[in-house]
Amino acid sequence: MGRILDYIADETQGKRFASFKYCYDDTSGPIEYDPDEEHYINMKEYAESVHDPKMRDITARAQLCQQGPPLFKYFLDGSRKVYKVDDIQYDKKVFPVISGQVSVACCGREMDDDYKFSSFCHIDEEAYPVVCLPIVANGEGIDNGVFFNNLRNKLNEQPMLKKTGIEIGKVLWYLTRLEGRETLENKGVAKIQDEMIDCEKRIVARMMSKHLLTHESYLIKDGSIQYKPMKSGDYKELARIRNNYRHVVGVSKRFNPNLMKDNKGQSSAAAIASLPLFHRTPAFLWSPGPEWGNVNFAIWYVRIRERKYTATPYSGVLKIEKMLMTGSENDNGLMTDEIDTITANIINERNPVCYGNDARWANHLYPVYMAESYCKSRFRSDIQFINLF
Repeated sequence: MGRILDYIADETQGKRFASFKYCYDDTSGPIEYDPDEEHYINMKEYAESVHDPKMRDITARAQLCQQGPPLFKYFLDGSRKVYKVDDIQYDKKVFPVISGQVSVACCGREMDDDYKFSSFCHIDEEAYPVVCLPIVANGEGIDNGVFFNNLRNKLNEQPMLKKTGIEIGKVLWYLTRLEGRETLENKGVAKIQDEMIDCEKRIVARMMSKHLLTHESYLIKDGSIQYKPMKSGDYKELARIRNNYRHVVGVSKRFNPNLMKDNKGQSSAAAIASLPLFHRTPAFLWSPGPEWGNVNFAIWYVRIRERKYTATPYSGVLKIEKMLMTGSENDNGLMTDEIDTITANIINERNPVCYGNDARWANHLYPVYMAESYCKSRFRSDIQFINLF
């Protein structure tokens, strides 16, 4: 039997074209300039107990927190590499075949009795390749997953794959109806991104079930925890998994500064860029509504690097998110003291610095950088992976 795509074409009665294969470039900077009108955060509603519009200086709190154990013990990161591996024809129409490598890992840090670093190791991980086909690859056009799960099982039985020791983790599918500016390629990439997010949710759920996440052992999740509504997946309903995130904080290196608006409806991007070192903005409420399961978020920004040493206005600024859990938190926000403590501990994670190893060094927290590096170390080389197909 030949390569994976030959088998897929035979099994699904499609015709492949042996198109040029390439890896999508997922390199990005710290700023997303295009605003999404639906996700504006109006700064009229606070998400903390003290309603003070001024920036808060967290320097003293950060120094105080250095005298005790760090709040954050676990660091979660997910990464994916996505490839266009072919085009395939069904019913005289041509569709892209997208593949990817998904890697998600949670790393943990142990401290000695003097609160000094002892060891850093991985706690949990998932890493596997995926293939994403158009829904019409299933002649019945049904997206219940049975057909694609069976296809995955058959692929993994092929001698070529067995010889490499590689197993396809999932065969995903994307819908072929397009709306607005959508493209079929982007729909395939989005499915692989959703698969990575599902991995993150599974790992957080497992850690919660093992009672690893407590008020003394928080987890930093690299990136946003504003998980968009999903139509499929094991953890598609955010309201049902919210309790897993009680001791989880999302920290984003890359964000859209224009999404924060002041009382006059003007962008607060300039105010965020002007944050002094170790100062944070007030925490504001983001309430996305019923589509998101009525899960609300507290969102604030903090500067962890001196502006004069960085390359852009937002280098050294992090966006921090926490889900609101209780009715009281939804009505009154988090306690300001809790937000200050979370922020102080995040400031204390800024060193050592990965300068020279990553262009985003100013926005990196070093333990998160280590978790990200571990994730990426699980990827096979682009040449080896593409040649599977």
